[in-house]
Amino acid sequence: MASQDDRDVDPKTAAAVATAEAAGPASGENVRIDSWIWAVRLVKTRSVGATACRGGHVRVNGERVKPAHSVRVGDEVRLRHEGRERIVVVKRLIRKRVGAPIAVQCYVDNSPPPPPREAVAPIGIRDRGTGRPTKRDRRELERLRDLGGPGGSGGSPSPGSRPKGR
Repeated sequence: MASQDDRDVDPKTAAAVATAEAAGPASGENVRIDSWIWAVRLVKTRSVGATACRGGHVRVNGERVKPAHSVRVGDEVRLRHEGRERIVVVKRLIRKRVGAPIAVQCYVDNSPPPPPREAVAPIGIRDRGTGRPTKRDRRELERLRDLGGPGGSGGSPSPGSRPKGR
């Protein structure tokens, strides 16, 4: 007799889960970390995953890993990507990219919540219908960008440099 969970599953979801199971490695095989974080949709491309590994942005169980590192069920994967840290625990190994609803079933997400959208809004977004920025508006935007930049001074130009636009 089928359980209640089996009767409530959508046929499309059941087919997708079967596809995910088929995408998993055969017994005795392993899955590379760059391939796994791509397959579960933590990064857009496998090459971005490999670059993140080489740059030290991926840690498995607290250790920096290379792209070819084998991942196992139960490993904790930390990924710094796009200004945010994702912390996931591996539940299922897959090597082929699957749909988002199925990918979520392959890991447990322990990541902190993303920052509010207002906090990450870019500087210089103008209200709709305000037209082109005036010279005064442009100078204010440049001043704001200089304040938020790496130097942070935003004051007078460095010695020996020429003023812009003159």
